[in-house]
Amino acid sequence: MYLHLIGVVMGTVIGLGFGMLQELAWRRHQNLQQRGKLNSGWAVMPGSMRRVAYLLGALALVQILCPVLFETDCQWWVSGGVITGYGFMLLRQFQHRLSQQNR
Repeated sequence: MYLHLIGVVMGTVIGLGFGMLQELAWRRHQNLQQRGKLNSGWAVMPGSMRRVAYLLGALALVQILCPVLFETDCQWWVSGGVITGYGFMLLRQFQHRLSQQNR
């Protein structure tokens, strides 16, 4: 029971961290776009592959440091936590964009 809770918490922290990185990148992209500094279509979201690599590295680190979380069915709780954390960040961004459109 405790392992499942720890797995959800660890996954949520990872999901929130990844979501925060994505949000920072999106805000930077918006700033560059507003200032007219995006000069090509290839510069849409620079560094996105690096951020995905950070996410995978964080998941691998948790798997190495806490192998007990990946025994039996606990890995699904970690995955659920990642989805919950990142989903929360996406929901927050969506609400922010909706409020911007309604102004």
